[in-house]
Amino acid sequence: MRTSELHYELPDAAIAQQPADPRDSSRLLVDRGPNAPAEHRLTRDLPELLGPGDVLVVNDSRVMSARLKLRKATGGRVEVLLLEPGDNGWWSALVRPGRRVRPGSELWFEEQPVLEAGERIGGDGRRWVKPMGDVDVLMDRAGEVPLPPYVTGELDDVERYQTVYADRSVSAAAPTAGLHLTKEVLERCREAGAVVCKLELAVGTATFTPVMAEKLEDHVMHTESYRIPESTLAACVRADRVVAIGTTVVRALESAAATGSSGGSTDLFIKPGHKFSVVDAMLTNFHLPRSSLLALLAAFIGPRWRDLYAVALAEGYRFLSLGDAMFCTRNPGQ
Repeated sequence: MRTSELHYELPDAAIAQQPADPRDSSRLLVDRGPNAPAEHRLTRDLPELLGPGDVLVVNDSRVMSARLKLRKATGGRVEVLLLEPGDNGWWSALVRPGRRVRPGSELWFEEQPVLEAGERIGGDGRRWVKPMGDVDVLMDRAGEVPLPPYVTGELDDVERYQTVYADRSVSAAAPTAGLHLTKEVLERCREAGAVVCKLELAVGTATFTPVMAEKLEDHVMHTESYRIPESTLAACVRADRVVAIGTTVVRALESAAATGSSGGSTDLFIKPGHKFSVVDAMLTNFHLPRSSLLALLAAFIGPRWRDLYAVALAEGYRFLSLGDAMFCTRNPGQ
């Protein structure tokens, strides 16, 4: 498949800069399959789309306060975005301006050095950094929650970039489909007969990176770590229908099915042609053109994603991480 088949025109005005208030007042475009008309609802209506036999799976990872505004010993400003822990206390990170920070340089916060800069990792801009002390304390002192690059201002409430069920701080970006859910909505899902389960996938910033390869199969997919409780896997096996809250949940569950492992690192690239083993329906946001997330959606519902996105744009839906959502049912045979 050519990557250009995942392109569409996204006006800047359609990119949400603040989340809906309250959370569950965001709009929900409901797609029940290739032969059913789209429905316009709100995310608070999710329980009405569920029933006995459904298992609803959420990603409970929390976004780290991973953006650090530091300085070199000489006074130059440096921004570091911590991504994932590596070995022996080192972390992979994005460092800007990276060319001006040599390996071995100390980076300072207030009146003391807090990070050592290390070597580059590959050619995608990442490099190693080593916190000088407890990394959690460093993020509490100096860190900010990183927002997506297309959000141009600050949030009125930074907690709105966390889900209401967020647990461990392991992600560099939010599992954004879950931002629409409230505790009340989840309780109403249970009252409708659905079972609510959790898993963890550490979302990386590469989720915002467009696919640059001309052909999808030439794209090198980023890796993300995940772990799935045995109780969640067992519930999915028993389910009549597995409903994923977000592409991160889809990736974790399909990775477990592909590998037979309930945890580890995954570089699974779900694109058209993928045969789904676990997930039957999905609540997801509207994604960037030419992105791996849009490739996943195209694999899930086929080429009608384009018609649904055209409807959403025409009807004034808000796109990307802070925007509205769609509920879609997997194509038979996908």
